[in-house]
Amino acid sequence: MNAFKTVLCAAVLVAPLVMAAPRPRDDKDKDDVNRIENAGRVLGEILDVPDEVPQDLLNKARCVVVLPSVIKAAFIAGGSYGRGLMVCRTGKDFRGPWGAPAMMALEGGSFGFQIGAEATDFLILIMNDHGANSLLHSKVKLGGDASIAAGPVGRTVTAESDAFMRAEMLSYSRARGVFAGVSLEGSTLRPDDGGNHRLYGNDATAQQIIQEPRRDAPEQARMLESRLTKASPQLKP
Repeated sequence: MNAFKTVLCAAVLVAPLVMAAPRPRDDKDKDDVNRIENAGRVLGEILDVPDEVPQDLLNKARCVVVLPSVIKAAFIAGGSYGRGLMVCRTGKDFRGPWGAPAMMALEGGSFGFQIGAEATDFLILIMNDHGANSLLHSKVKLGGDASIAAGPVGRTVTAESDAFMRAEMLSYSRARGVFAGVSLEGSTLRPDDGGNHRLYGNDATAQQIIQEPRRDAPEQARMLESRLTKASPQLKP
């Protein structure tokens, strides 16, 4: 009986410690962090090549959406095409420093020759406040709810062309080392609420993550912000 009491007391003492121990990340949590790492890697590789994204357009962009490694099998199955993130300049007018990333999902649509690629990275520049705000609140049909155009390539290209000035979003793809503008009309882009809740808490919305000065984001997200800050420190009119 004494031995039983000893074991019981020990269990009572240890139980609160076990309950208070940090919960290890589950697979979905790890996937979200990996998504940030992969998006940061893809964005860094693209920005490091002078002849890819025009500097003038990057300087005018309110937000950047990165969707790394969209796989061919997803197109064949007709399911969810890609998971990535959106990083915006902070503030209600999107004119502050780059902020924390919100998780995003790309679905539907047909991407022409890109369907034959093994894996494709997508980059979308959000060029005005309306385009940015629309993505923070609901699912957006590209080419319908928001205008989108294949982005021009080359650092010396300016944003003065009428086609680029009218488009709310400019889209690019990179597959097998080839970087080019690509049309994403017909697909939809929306906040990935599940990913946002896992990273920031069950009450976190894409709008809060993007427009609040600071959210408790993973270290990988701060590295992503730093990379964008180095490439384009402030919005230029």
